[in-house]
Amino acid sequence: MSALLEARGLAKRYGDTAVFSSLSLALAPGELVALLGESGCGKSTLLNCLAGLDRPDAGQVTLEGLDIHALSEPAQARLRRKRLGFVFQAFHVLPHLDVAGNVGLPLLLQGREDEQRVAAMLAAVGLGGLAARMPRQLSGGQLQRVAIARALVHRPALVLADEPTGNLDPRHADSVLELLRRQCREQGAACLLVTHSERAAALADRRLHLGEAGLEARQ
Repeated sequence: MSALLEARGLAKRYGDTAVFSSLSLALAPGELVALLGESGCGKSTLLNCLAGLDRPDAGQVTLEGLDIHALSEPAQARLRRKRLGFVFQAFHVLPHLDVAGNVGLPLLLQGREDEQRVAAMLAAVGLGGLAARMPRQLSGGQLQRVAIARALVHRPALVLADEPTGNLDPRHADSVLELLRRQCREQGAACLLVTHSERAAALADRRLHLGEAGLEARQ
């Protein structure tokens, strides 16, 4: 099966410090891959490069055959809007929108509002009764689940999730991980999941470890 996402020879530096170099990976449709590594090893930077939010110093990233970094910035933004779901560590929930508005934003930006889909995603992450709440009224764990529902609502081809269960209790963490895995299977999407949780990594199809030696497969 051909790769949905492929990165070849990626390198990134900040000043004199190399974050990673000669890094390559591929994700297949329907695959959930866990990315582990020590704090500060470059996992979040790698996600940003894969999403086109940061530019690598060398290498190439292709999503469904398109070279992301060869596109103009407006074209990159359109690609992310339609084909990518990103779960940020800091949530990036918009404070002036209620929960339903935040979750439905990717659909709104594409001109295809779908209240039923938003409601279904809120129910899937355990927030079915909180659609009208404002972000300031939510806990950290609830904000995390809003961010996850928003990343999945438009059925993206690629999901990049940066510690999506970091603020969740075990019950909600398990349900979110199962939701990610189910979306991959049913929609033919690929998901790269950055995590420190062995519990989360155990549910993945593959485990990769980012360290000084680069990217290595782990059992």
